[in-house]
Order: sequence, then structure tokens, then C-alpha cells
Amino acid sequence: MTDEGTAAPGATGAEDKPLPEIKMLAHFIRDLSFENAGAADPTPATGAPEITVVVNLEGNAIGDERYQVAIKLKGTAKSAEKTRFIVELDYVGIFTIQNVPQTHLHPVIFIECPRQLLPFARRVVADVTRDGGYPPLMLDNIDFSGLYRQKLAELQNKQANGDAQATGNGETAQA
Repeated sequence: MTDEGTAAPGATGAEDKPLPEIKMLAHFIRDLSFENAGAADPTPATGAPEITVVVNLEGNAIGDERYQVAIKLKGTAKSAEKTRFIVELDYVGIFTIQNVPQTHLHPVIFIECPRQLLPFARRVVADVTRDGGYPPLMLDNIDFSGLYRQKLAELQNKQANGDAQATGNGETAQA
């Protein structure tokens, strides 16, 4: 038996484990497109445009403890069923990720890394739309954790449905 303040022989403390490290080595625009469809339209836009933004993520290993993570954004502004502009951005970061358990690596790549890239991507989108003659499109914060959980649930449902179809037992997964 040991006192509260002492560790049992052979026990290792948390201070022996190295802390997880996530470092952004570089970030850059891989692809950028701005289509100013409203510029050629002689009728001025009236009212606030309807703006939709679609977000996709990509992540892959590019070396020992190095990962490439991309945020792919597509923003479309429509007014009176006419497209005013389309902006597409593929913004990439190169990260080193060290001392992260394998079970936590996937969430780090698809939650933490995009969270670090978002301010830079947000700035590019705002600048491009402003330079295109529109008020800057200011992207809201993106809940990458929520997106991650949603994508995981979709994949689990697909796997469950695929397994049910393959076995022919007629069971379906419910969300």
C-alpha cells in the first residue's frame, strides 16, 4: 500500500509521456476560382442575395508524421434566380503531428488542422469577393467537430446498409 502522495514502484507518471504536438509548417492556396457572373448582367441585383457555402475536407499522410489537409470551399450568391458570383477555394496546410495516439490521429487531421486553416481561407474568400465588386463574403465559424461526427455517422450508416444489403437480411441502420 502507498501513501496518497507517492506512486507505486514501477508506475510511470503522466510527465513521462511527451505531449501531443501539431505544427503548421506551411499553408497556401492550391486552387482559386472566382466567376463574376453578375458583372455582365445589365440588371442590378435587388435585395439580399441567397448565399450558399459548401465545405469539404481532404487529408492524407505525405511523410513520416507529416500530413496535408485541404479545406475546399464553394460559395455561390444568387439573386432573383440569377447567379451573381461563384467562388471556389482549395486551401491547403502542411502539418507535422507528433505524439498523438493512432486512435486520435484521424480526428486531429479533420478537426484541429482545418480549424487552424480556416482564418486564412476566410480572409482569401472575403478579399476575392470584395475585389470582385461585392461586399466581402465573411464566412461564419465552421463546426469541424460537428462535420466530423456527421460524416462518421453517414459512413457508419452506409456500412450498415451495405452489410444489410450484402447479407440480404433486410435490416437497416437508423440515425
